[in-house]
Amino acid sequence: MNTADLIAIDTHTHLEVSCRNPFDNYGEEYDRAADKYFRSSRRPTMQETIDYYREKRIGFVNFTVDAEAQLGRRRIPNEEIAEAALANPDIMIAFGSVDPHKGKFGAREVRKLVEEYGVKGFKFHPTVQGFEPADKMAWPLYEVINEHKLPAIFHSGHSGIGSGMRCGGGLRLQNSRPMLLEDVAIAFPDMQIVIAHPSWPWQDEALSLALHKPNVWIDLSGWSPKYFPAQLVQYANTLLKDRILFGSDFPLITPERWMADFEEAGFKDAVKPLILKDNAKRLLNLA
Repeated sequence: MNTADLIAIDTHTHLEVSCRNPFDNYGEEYDRAADKYFRSSRRPTMQETIDYYREKRIGFVNFTVDAEAQLGRRRIPNEEIAEAALANPDIMIAFGSVDPHKGKFGAREVRKLVEEYGVKGFKFHPTVQGFEPADKMAWPLYEVINEHKLPAIFHSGHSGIGSGMRCGGGLRLQNSRPMLLEDVAIAFPDMQIVIAHPSWPWQDEALSLALHKPNVWIDLSGWSPKYFPAQLVQYANTLLKDRILFGSDFPLITPERWMADFEEAGFKDAVKPLILKDNAKRLLNLA
């Protein structure tokens, strides 16, 4: 990826539809609830996403979420994303997702994705995947990620998935409290932990953890910047300016909408380039 040609790097985008596997309609009620919550049913294909980001001159990290154990729904193949990134290295970086319930068998997949497919990091969603981040069942996966000194993105805070469903679809928001990542950050110091999203209602936990642990970062995906908590903007402008990342949560939020609101959200001019591109270059070891 030639970062000099890019105006930004979006560290948080999703692939929501597979062009390889047939659609699995099991648990489709989660999709309909998400459509209502996010006021969007847009689910572009991999190629549509690549074309969109190349036109915008924005590099992007892309992943899915493997939650087969809790949701019972067939995942999108990690290989589909990894091979797309290998074919489009000018614009795309692949992250993997492996359900932590798969334990040591899942760790084998993590290693294969890194060593054979060049995957550059991993995504976890404790609420949707149904686990607490420090649960020892996930540690075999973390061990491989830590060994290769790669980043791992963890969803934090409220989740639109399950919102409005009876009992919230059985999904536990408490699994995504940022402070539950502290034991992970201590045990795996070479794994760069990215706390995804403004972490409402636990924003101060995320800021405290990132201030205390140098292997903890925060991405700003999932919200328009005009709604960011004041303390998040304050620390992004000062003590955490080197570990705050641009992320959109595409396709739920488009990068052009996010970036337009970002310009008006109170971020310092000197800090904006760090958030939009420079910090991601360091995290992802890009030139």
